[in-house]
Amino acid sequence: MNTGNGKGKTTAALGLMMRAHGRGLRVRMFQFLKHDTAKFGEHRTLDALGIPCEAWATAGPGAPGPGK
Repeated sequence: MNTGNGKGKTTAALGLMMRAHGRGLRVRMFQFLKHDTAKFGEHRTLDALGIPCEAWATAGPGAPGPGK
């Protein structure tokens, strides 16, 4: 799990995933997003490689409301 302020968290996670996937390990990415309709480049790359990616909205129309 990569957390914290600043940049580099997604890049670090993707690098480890690519290395593990290349060695035949099963990998999956879970990501919290600010927009439920976001489809970033990393998601398209994971789709092309057949790596599952689960994304949840944390703000905006697709996000759960208070108390959920």
